Amino acid sequence: MDESGLSLTLAKEQAQAWKEVRLHKTTWLRSEILQRVIQELLVDYYVKTQDRNLTSEDKKFHETLEQRLLVTELTQLLGPSQEREVPPLLGLEKVDLLELMPPSEDFVWMRARLLLEVEEQLKKKCFTLLCYHNPSSDSDSETLKAAKVWNLAEVLVGEKQRCQDAKSQQKEQMVLLDKKSATYSQVLLRCLALLQRLLQEHRLKTQSELDRINAQYLEVKCSAMILKLRMEELKILSDTYTDEKVEVHRLIRDRLEGAIHLQEQDMEKSRQVLNTYEVLGEEFDRLVKEYTQLKQETENKRWALREFNKACS
Repeated sequence: MDESGLSLTLAKEQAQAWKEVRLHKTTWLRSEILQRVIQELLVDYYVKTQDRNLTSEDKKFHETLEQRLLVTELTQLLGPSQEREVPPLLGLEKVDLLELMPPSEDFVWMRARLLLEVEEQLKKKCFTLLCYHNPSSDSDSETLKAAKVWNLAEVLVGEKQRCQDAKSQQKEQMVLLDKKSATYSQVLLRCLALLQRLLQEHRLKTQSELDRINAQYLEVKCSAMILKLRMEELKILSDTYTDEKVEVHRLIRDRLEGAIHLQEQDMEKSRQVLNTYEVLGEEFDRLVKEYTQLKQETENKRWALREFNKACS
């Protein structure tokens, strides 16, 4: 057998295996659904017994159903007698358990009603699923709901397939997004490196020149500000001291200078007198006080003359 024939055979065997798996899965799901529906019926029965009184037929139905389930489960737990290597628990055999089965007429009656109960329960579940999937169907009639439920499986399969396709597409998009993110990150890193190099080559080289120009500008601006202040000062002096005021200050200065000259002459005379009478006692003290007073007056007039000269200048 060549390679192509072998592959074809393996493909057929694999398809057949998957078909059998799906068949077993379907059979198991049917049994599981039926088991759960029956368990729910029993739970509802236990709840109803707490809320209200049940009829004798309801009690008989649920008791028969529960007894049948228990015996069946215990029989399955025992397994085939020929396959056991150890004695059964409590020495029970299937024959012992089968004796606990409900009467056949009760079983037939229970099974007939069970079919109706299971059908009703499954119909409710299908309608509930339909209304959950399509809330607008809640107001439809049972006939229309039944028709929609008949196609619900195909609709759900289609939606499941679309969800799987969307999920696969999302995974592909996520992979593509990760690749683009990695590419963009590398591009951004290269751009940042380029910007850093441009900054170092251009911005930092011209920074010193820019600082020098700014310093010159500030220096010229400071000089202009000083000249402007001096101009304002001269303007204030010009407005304050007119020609008449200057002439008056000049006369005052001449008088003060004459008075200072006279005081200096008096001080010189007093110094000579002081030198002549410095050998004297009390008379010397008196002359010292007079000299001190004259010197103080001279200093005051000199100070007034200096202030006057400042004001005139």
